[in-house]
Amino acid sequence: MQSTPIVALLCVLFVITHIGLASDGVRAWMVGRLGEKRWVVFYGIVASVLFSLVVVYYAGHQFDGPPGPNLGTVPAMRWALIAVSVAGITLSGSTFAGYLDSPYAVFAHNYRESYGIERITRHPLFAGIVMFATAHALLSPHLNGAIVFSSLAVLAAAGARHQDAKLLRRGGEPYRRFLETTSVVPFAAIIAGRQHIVWRELPITVLTAGLVLAVAMRAVHDSIFAHGGLFVIAAVVGGGAITMLVSSLRGRPS
Repeated sequence: MQSTPIVALLCVLFVITHIGLASDGVRAWMVGRLGEKRWVVFYGIVASVLFSLVVVYYAGHQFDGPPGPNLGTVPAMRWALIAVSVAGITLSGSTFAGYLDSPYAVFAHNYRESYGIERITRHPLFAGIVMFATAHALLSPHLNGAIVFSSLAVLAAAGARHQDAKLLRRGGEPYRRFLETTSVVPFAAIIAGRQHIVWRELPITVLTAGLVLAVAMRAVHDSIFAHGGLFVIAAVVGGGAITMLVSSLRGRPS
């Protein structure tokens, strides 16, 4: 059996469950029975298992199937897309600077004014993933890779929209002001005159670390999915679990 339909099926399941379980009706029903924190744990487990299945299967079949866009064969496109990918990784990493005091912290939402990287994009993680994943989808020499990375880009774009709608219902007017003065697309609010960069607020150390990570990943690019994608799974699932734990501890009442 060809691997491409299986890759597509796994990606669809991952995206649908990720969005579906977080939809208002399903989430409210499950929180009513499990409680907020148990639901978050359940959601994290489902997402981690399906993400791991996608990675493991893709790692074993990344060179199979029909050809992909393979825009890396065009030198100008190759370097432009690599630059977008590096910028995306750097931007994604910056989300952890001030995350615990942001509106997005899982257990302790802080509906404040925009700060730091949020002035450039209110969703640095999602925006960075869209950039990184879209670039990789277009560079993919095989359709399997294009499917996997396209699904990540779609999920990140949907995630930004879903999170804004959810936090607007919860945060009310304070979050509405946050939405009105920021943008999802990097620099869009600044270009529109609704926002400006405050250089002293930018997490230079974190941004530099993200850039170093992006360059390091480029250096070991061919082996990132070695050992069944263990490195990718450990980095994404482990990083998410640590973030959830720290946010949970931070959100406990004193």
